[in-house]
Amino acid sequence: MPNLRMIRRRINAVQNIQQVTRAMRMIAASRMRRAQESLTQMRPYAHRLDLLLRHLASQIPQTDHPLLDVRPLTRATIIAVTGDRGLARGFNANVIRRAEERRAAFVRQGATCEFITVGRKATDYFVRRDAPVIAKHAGVFQHLDFSTAQAIAREAADRFRAAETDLVEIIYNEFKSVIQQNLVVVQFLPITPIPPVDGGHFVDYLYEPSKQHIWSALLDKYLNIEIWRVLLESNAAEQAARMTAMEEATKNAEEMIRNLIALRNKVRQTSITTELNEIVGAAEALT
Repeated sequence: MPNLRMIRRRINAVQNIQQVTRAMRMIAASRMRRAQESLTQMRPYAHRLDLLLRHLASQIPQTDHPLLDVRPLTRATIIAVTGDRGLARGFNANVIRRAEERRAAFVRQGATCEFITVGRKATDYFVRRDAPVIAKHAGVFQHLDFSTAQAIAREAADRFRAAETDLVEIIYNEFKSVIQQNLVVVQFLPITPIPPVDGGHFVDYLYEPSKQHIWSALLDKYLNIEIWRVLLESNAAEQAARMTAMEEATKNAEEMIRNLIALRNKVRQTSITTELNEIVGAAEALT
């Protein structure tokens, strides 16, 4: 049985850890609220822009723009979006695991696969394993900026236009609620048109100026906004996952402290009982 000094040290150590996890939970909660507000403001705009561009893509000839070109799959690109730090349960591991699964699936189809990594965890993982990483964006979530989304979108679009890749997918965690984050795999390029409504006809909108002019004017903005939305989703999901993980760690520390205090009291009681028995034994020996 451990002695009292060792138990007291363990109690102090766990109490110190509990203070850290409680502080980290509060920080994550504050950051999550700010990230959630930004995401809530962005989602409606991104959704309507996505519908507009995909509706236009369904009515523009595929040969009119390279980002609509559906080619035989020989080279694929995965944009893996993780966080910059850990202590967020399976937030980072889930993205990395799915990215590995998608790469294996592409290889089975006879295609090569390369990565654009966003976040320090994905960057470190794939670089250490000598994976084909064509672009790295580590530390972006410390100071999240729209220019990062522009750079990622430009890298993916330039490679697709140059026929250096035939498919671009994004893997990230989507924010659903404080306790739920969904792992999402979405096709980024080529842009997928919206299929016709029932009956095989499109809704007849009037466009001014022409469809091609609107397409050209909004395309780069759409790509940037889509990546920016993904970054905001991932940031909010990461903070929610970290807040939940730190809350669980705080509760576990509290339970461990209760168990250690009970053990301390038991050891102390045993020590007192032993001393009393020794005193009684000594007194009886003297009589």
